[in-house]
This record gives sequence, C-alpha cells and structure tokens, in this order.
Amino acid sequence: MDTIMKKLPPRPIDVKKRILHWLITIVTIGLVIWSCTGIDFGGIKETAGQIAGAIFSGIFHPDWSYVYNGSGEDLVSQLWETVCIAFLGTFISAIISLPFAFWAANTKHKHWYVSRTGKIVLAIIRSFPEIVLALMFIKAVGPGSAAGVMALGFHSVGMLAKLFSEAIENLDDGPNEAVTAVGGSKTNIIMFSTLPNLMPALISNTLYRFDVSIRSASILGLVGAGGIGYPLIIALQYRQWNRVGIILLGIIIMVIVIDWISGWIRKKLV
Repeated sequence: MDTIMKKLPPRPIDVKKRILHWLITIVTIGLVIWSCTGIDFGGIKETAGQIAGAIFSGIFHPDWSYVYNGSGEDLVSQLWETVCIAFLGTFISAIISLPFAFWAANTKHKHWYVSRTGKIVLAIIRSFPEIVLALMFIKAVGPGSAAGVMALGFHSVGMLAKLFSEAIENLDDGPNEAVTAVGGSKTNIIMFSTLPNLMPALISNTLYRFDVSIRSASILGLVGAGGIGYPLIIALQYRQWNRVGIILLGIIIMVIVIDWISGWIRKKLV
C-alpha cells in the first residue's frame, strides 16, 4: 500500500484557483486599508484617562439606592417596562408575520413573482433600523413606550416573516398531500397540516426574536421610546457614573435571565 501511494503522481496545481485566492486576499486587504484611511482619528484627549477612571469607578461602585425606590422611575420599574415593550413588539409582530410568511414562501404560489414580491417587501421592512423607526413613531404618537412597541413590532415583522417563510419552504409535502388525498381544501391543509408542523419553528424563531428585542428595547429609550435607555442616556449626559454602573448591571442581569427563561421554554415546547 505504501509503495502504491509513493508511485502516485503529485496532485496538479490549479493555477487559476490559486491566482483567484490571491486576488481575493489582496482586494480584501486593500479594502481594509482603504476603510481605515476614511476614519478621522483626532487622537486621544488628555482627559481620556481621567474620564475612563471615573467610568470604571462608577461601574464597580454602582448606585444601589436606584434599584427600587417606589417612584416608578427606578431601575426595576424601567427594566420591567423594557421587557413589556420587547414582549408586546414581538407578540404583535409574530401574528402579523404569518400572512407575510405565506406570501413570501416559494412553495405556496404557482408563479415565482408572487413570492419574489413578498421577499422584496420583507427586505424593505428590514432595511429600516429600529432607531429610525422609533424616531418616526415618536413624531406620530409622542415619546414613550408606545413608540417603542410600534418600532420593534414593525421591524420584527420583516425578520420573523423571513424566518417563517424559510420554515414553510423546508416543510415536508407528505402531510399536505395526505390531507389533499382525503378531500381536504387549502384551508384544511393550512389548519391541519402546515401550521401543526410549522409550530416548533414558529415558537423557536419567536423566542429568538424576543431575545433580540430585549436588547433593542434597551437601546430605543436613548431616543425617547421608553424603557431603560432613557435613564441611561440621562446618567451618561450628567456623568452620573454610579447610576450608569447600576443600570448596566441591571441590563446584564435582565438579558441573562431572559436568555435562560427563553431557552428553558424552547426546550419544553419545541
């Protein structure tokens, strides 16, 4: 066996493939260098060390009196408002996303351009960042949690509908054909075959989107859309680093707890 392996000719070198790899590497390096030249770096300020020290001192010495004081503007109340914004935005978007998902799924239409149109609409919805949507809804309904719910719900429709449509496309056609064979209508196929088989993917993707919405809801308050972001930006502006420290600690704990709860629910239901 060793003798046969020694007599085998060396594998020919694919010159075109090697040149292509080198070209991709050179172009990538060139793009990185070109991107760095576009950054206007004015240098580190003289007070940077002092400010950094104050920030870290505040983070490691948080303002524990802000955790709960019964005013409705304390840390616990603001974190609860953030969770409510994320939950409502995700719940509303999950319901609205279903018809969009069937619209964008390739397997549900005879003509390719129908699903292509749905995918384009979802791409347009996803192209709007949550911050921009929050600013738009603040102009429409005023600052507060309602604008945050609308912004998260609108943006989540684009992402959840995309994930739902991909799950629909990956479904096995066997159950659908069985319902059709016994005389079932299209409504029967959706109710008794498609949705039951699709439910694990719906639950899993919705829980994942809820995790993402928790982080997004923490940021939307920076522009006045409710939640923990508003007191965070106020504390940063007034350099209340102790307050910043306890808020960041609260956000970290909230994200960890939500991740654990959603993971536990996903294991039980999916």
